[in-house]
Amino acid sequence: MLPAVGPIAIQGSIILISFAVMIVQQLWESIRFAIGALRSNRLRTMLSLSGITIGIFSIIFVLSVVDSMESDMKSSFEMIGSDVMFVQKWPMGPEEGAEDYEWWKYMRRRPPSIKDMERLAQRLPEAGSVSFSCGTSATAKFGNNFVEDARVMAVTYHFREAISLNIAQGRYFTEPEVDGGRNVAVIGALMAESLFAGINPLDKEITIGGLKVQIIGIFEKEGTSLFGAGFDNAVMIPYGFGVRLTGSEVDDASIAVKGKEGMTNAELKNAVIEAMRSIRGVRLKDSNDFSILESTMINSMVDSIIGVFNVIGLVIGVFAILVGAFSIANIMFVSVSERTNIIGIQKALGAKNYFILNQFLFESMALCLIGGLAGLAFVAGLVALLNQLIDFHFILPIERIVLGISISLVVGVVAGIVPALKASKLNPVDAIRSK
Repeated sequence: MLPAVGPIAIQGSIILISFAVMIVQQLWESIRFAIGALRSNRLRTMLSLSGITIGIFSIIFVLSVVDSMESDMKSSFEMIGSDVMFVQKWPMGPEEGAEDYEWWKYMRRRPPSIKDMERLAQRLPEAGSVSFSCGTSATAKFGNNFVEDARVMAVTYHFREAISLNIAQGRYFTEPEVDGGRNVAVIGALMAESLFAGINPLDKEITIGGLKVQIIGIFEKEGTSLFGAGFDNAVMIPYGFGVRLTGSEVDDASIAVKGKEGMTNAELKNAVIEAMRSIRGVRLKDSNDFSILESTMINSMVDSIIGVFNVIGLVIGVFAILVGAFSIANIMFVSVSERTNIIGIQKALGAKNYFILNQFLFESMALCLIGGLAGLAFVAGLVALLNQLIDFHFILPIERIVLGISISLVVGVVAGIVPALKASKLNPVDAIRSK
């Protein structure tokens, strides 16, 4: 049995419905007045709306570019697990306790070596995996086709456990191939396109740095990003074979350590530092002669960079929005002046001050909304065009669209409140007599 609905509840519902209907009617009337203003004074209104259109376009486009950069940066590092850290020669930024990037100090360090990796693996039974990688550049050739400055990466077998390697065709190295230093390689998608136009690269031989290697796999295409083309232009080979190209010690060398399940990053970092200091024979009073790179450092770096760009975007957008707000306020003052006689008649017929105020306030919001939607349309069109012209993925998140609409409505309130108050306080007799 349904509970009885009291007369007070029914009356309250009727009042709410009536209020909602009144708001919708006022909003619709305001939109009609806004469209009427557009039609009757097209040039003046379009010039005024251009301010808010440019403002919304500027702030949303800049923020969407920043969002695209953030998405690109983070996707570039998604292949690195959150429980992985790297031992390397050069730090990403000033180390703890240092105010500046002391490059002269870091330059004297010796890079990690394969022997460091082997000893570290022996001393870290708590590590899930320990792997080594180093790189150089060389010319890759196949027939008459060649790629200069190809990125050559020599890796140990467990490297794929630290870095997610997406292979589109073929396979990764087997452990015997790595241990035996076989002349096999996994190449990037762009490398395959450049050397093997219309030919299946698998099982073909290329020459890299004067040495022949057999293609056993092709990485998935990653596309151009802010950090280059990733593995798209890479030739990955087993370390035992690659040492002939890279040499035993190169600056671009690192040891990747992946922690076991349940081990915190802090515990793993402390264990790695302690083991590496022991391996290197670093004295207790001396600082580390190596750097530790954590995935959290990468995220912090990305966040700090994005934070700077967000501030720049907001500053640009605020100035553009202010210009738009003044333009809308100007057109609303003109609208009040032109409709003073109509306001007087409305008041004489019983219209309350809040009705007049809401009428002009909603009209200002409607004008800003029209300008804001035009700005968003321009942003969407430019993003689509850039995605066609540039090999970089631009995005326009739904959050930015909502932000653009919200800013338009807020600017409409700010720009229209003073003209609306002026209209609502007009004396009906004086307003009717005005011309």
